Amino acid sequence: MRKLQSTNTSNLKQLVTLCPISYTLTLVGGRWKPLIINRLMKQPMRYSELKKSIPFVTERALTLQLKELEQDGLIQKIIHQEKPPRNIEYLLTEKGRSLHPVLSALYEWGKENNQPILMEIAP
Repeated sequence: MRKLQSTNTSNLKQLVTLCPISYTLTLVGGRWKPLIINRLMKQPMRYSELKKSIPFVTERALTLQLKELEQDGLIQKIIHQEKPPRNIEYLLTEKGRSLHPVLSALYEWGKENNQPILMEIAP
């Protein structure tokens, strides 16, 4: 969490205003956001379906990433008022669907340039 009046927040606002690439990466950046968006490109999904389709994500991380995506206008949360309740369903907004070519290009670049990341573990 950044403080609204911090220098860091001010710098981020200026950066995303000046650089469209930074703006885009701010919206889709995050460990799980691209994967969540990818899953929702195929079809709307309930929270439990998203959780099952991304087995390594924690509930906290998934909840936070969904909340950020919703605040940024990339996904919409639909609360079903029916019996039995189907809980909450998430779907991409038009803005979210417009990311398809962007994420496809990132996917292709990553596929072509992916090198194993070697992490050194301190003794």
